[in-house]
Amino acid sequence: MLPTVFPLVRPLLHALDPETAHSLTVRAIAQLPLRDPPADDPRLCVTVISRTFSNPIGLAAGFDKGAQAPDALLGLGFGFVEVGGVVPRPQPGNPRPRVFRLPEDGAVINRYGLNSEGLAVVRARLESRRGRPGIVGVNIGANKDSTDRLADYVACTRGLAGLVDFITVNVSSPNTPGLRDLQGEAFLDDLLARVVAARDESSPGTAILLKIAPDIGLDGLDAMTATARRRGVDALVVSNTTVARPASLAGAARGETGGLSGRPLFSPSTRLLAETYRRVGTALPLIGVGGVDSAEAAWTKIRAGASLVQLYSALIYAGPGLVGEIKTGLLRRMEAEGITSLAGVVGRDAAELARSA
Repeated sequence: MLPTVFPLVRPLLHALDPETAHSLTVRAIAQLPLRDPPADDPRLCVTVISRTFSNPIGLAAGFDKGAQAPDALLGLGFGFVEVGGVVPRPQPGNPRPRVFRLPEDGAVINRYGLNSEGLAVVRARLESRRGRPGIVGVNIGANKDSTDRLADYVACTRGLAGLVDFITVNVSSPNTPGLRDLQGEAFLDDLLARVVAARDESSPGTAILLKIAPDIGLDGLDAMTATARRRGVDALVVSNTTVARPASLAGAARGETGGLSGRPLFSPSTRLLAETYRRVGTALPLIGVGGVDSAEAAWTKIRAGASLVQLYSALIYAGPGLVGEIKTGLLRRMEAEGITSLAGVVGRDAAELARSA
């Protein structure tokens, strides 16, 4: 029903401040009657990180920060949902306004600053859905004023492992001062070692993912992928929002500070995804994020090396019906190529896309 209604309410939502519209949308979705995730065509099935995903299209972190509606979101057809980011202590984030639409570019700029209700609230909500079907993960970070950020990640891991299928270690948000410094090799090595150890003590079956920034250089990517493999990370998420501003941006808000997401992020994030696949191959599954707004974009991410893809910003403009459109489009591409599994498509054009995406 929601995909049908969205075209009617979109003008009303877009007349509101973006953050207000977002909050109202999450609350409305949370009120939907709970139902099991809809059945998908088995050709879309993907098995990675010791889980079987009914389809490869996931909701990226940032939409449902407080884990208010993961089951309702799964009911919209997503193959998996990532909630958060979550930090140990509640924090308000940066002052408003802190999110800006760029409709001409199919883009969004945000500088939320990891606003979060805190670990205890999110843990209680995830605890309440224990036993429900569907794959749910959580994105974790550190409090802005923390004196020990590594300890913050450990606390979130201990508090949430066993309640979710995967935990994404976010060291790549551009909106928390100093957070991206944790992408440095020495810091990252210590961080991942401690997070993996905390996971092993709490719930060994919970997968650990690492989310990286699109703005790192190839030397940094070499170091990050090597560290992730050495420390037993289960998958990489490529990528977060970017601080870069393409000259082609036309939106009035293009000068706002924060992370840019949506269509302009597609090319740089896909190039980085392909470069990552060239380094890890099939040894480490990849989740492709950034500018996914069509079946063609999702198909390209898979060709670049993604076993799974995530989207968020495109929903602001296209609505939840986009999920079904992408799945239908992927099936058409598979039928056209005469294939019955996406596995053979993953990374097949990584070398080409690393050069040209």
